[in-house]
Amino acid sequence: MYTSRNRIQKDKGAEPTEFEESVAQAIFDLDNAGTDLKSELKDLYINSAVQVDVAGNRKAVVIHIPYRLRKAYRKIHVRLVRELEKKFSGKDVILIATRRMVRPPKKGSAVQRPRTRTLTAVHEAMLEDVVLPAEIVGKRTRYRLDGSKIMKVFLDPKERNNTEYKLESFSAVYRKLSGKDVVFEYPITDA
Repeated sequence: MYTSRNRIQKDKGAEPTEFEESVAQAIFDLDNAGTDLKSELKDLYINSAVQVDVAGNRKAVVIHIPYRLRKAYRKIHVRLVRELEKKFSGKDVILIATRRMVRPPKKGSAVQRPRTRTLTAVHEAMLEDVVLPAEIVGKRTRYRLDGSKIMKVFLDPKERNNTEYKLESFSAVYRKLSGKDVVFEYPITDA
């Protein structure tokens, strides 16, 4: 019997939490509802899901998907997020590919680590996943006198209608995942 339990596959056979099961059930329901997503959702599953508190009493749902399925998820990203936001009313849904960081090799070791497995590369890729479907068109890092730093990320104004209401969620989720403070803005265009 094919159930919602097949929609979530955790590492090392760990048991999913109640919230993760509810997210898997929502994806399973979308597949069975006969929506236009049915054929694309057929072989897709998730790794985990968490709730992140955003400013005020809003929440965001962060769904971790397998790295090798990220291209399949990107094809249906906008439609899937729209449907999941309907199911989890009042919560922003963000899909992020699961990436692994590898320690730097020890001195004298002949082993090289891939550039994509460095902390910097993983955080950059995570930032791009968080703001999807918008694209990042610019970044600025501002160092304050007290030593703290804040990063400003400029998003593509074409996707303003789809992402403007989620900017607080983007920064809260990225802060939770990487520990870095980010401010999302749209570049000022001279019209």
